[in-house]
Amino acid sequence: MKRVILFIGTNLAIMLVLGISASLLGVNRYLTANGLNLGTLLMFSGLMGFGGAFISLFLSKPIAKWSTGARVIEQPSNSTELWLVNTISSQAQRAGIAMPEVAVYEGEPNAFATGATKNSSLVAVSTGLLESMKKEEVEAVLAHEVAHIANGDMVTLTLIQGVVNTFVTFLARVVGYAVDQVLRRNDEQSNGPGIGYTVTVIICDIVFGILASIIVMYFSRQREFRADRGAAQLLGTPRPMIAALQRLGGLSAGDLPKNMAASGIAGGAGLMALFSSHPPIEDRIAALHSA
Repeated sequence: MKRVILFIGTNLAIMLVLGISASLLGVNRYLTANGLNLGTLLMFSGLMGFGGAFISLFLSKPIAKWSTGARVIEQPSNSTELWLVNTISSQAQRAGIAMPEVAVYEGEPNAFATGATKNSSLVAVSTGLLESMKKEEVEAVLAHEVAHIANGDMVTLTLIQGVVNTFVTFLARVVGYAVDQVLRRNDEQSNGPGIGYTVTVIICDIVFGILASIIVMYFSRQREFRADRGAAQLLGTPRPMIAALQRLGGLSAGDLPKNMAASGIAGGAGLMALFSSHPPIEDRIAALHSA
């Protein structure tokens, strides 16, 4: 329930902030008496697209902690926590990044990395993963997440999402305006967009958004291959990463909140491969063998 309330509240807050910003900057006045002002619409679309993506990025770490119930290890309370902190510290030094926050959360086998920058990041590991894997395999999973941070994957995916959001917003309103003009071509009393515009924009936002997610998920899958290779480089051999993936293939990977799914070591299997944030484990293993 907390995750649902958090998701709704965050999105409402983002839309409120972006709506106020658009009004203050005057970039929400793209419908004029002379028609659609494409320049203003593009600015509006960019503000909404990149604004939403970057606000989500900067909120990613606190949202991740709250939505998973992750507990940040301030002072290790046992040998496992001490090993986790020391292992990630060593990997972060080799990767050339600042020490991430290290957290543990209750759940089935999974792990994720998040944060707005390379030097302000979080690596979280589930209790299920710690209990089900050998230390060598856990170390490989941690290296995979550290590689995500070192590669700047969070920022890269945010930029991609921002571009995609911008085009979705822009095209939906262009199509909405065109449909509205066709539906009201004989209405000489018209002073503004009608219901056809509103309905078309809503439908196009949804349809274009679904289609655009294919692009985002493609890049997400590519970054998984890259993080696997990064883990192999950090460890000096691909064997532990291969073993970890083989182990994950036989386990029930824990579900992550929707906004964290693309950051986990084991993504859920989507209805269609095009919409999956992670490649099949078999493909990842094959790529490591051929590297």
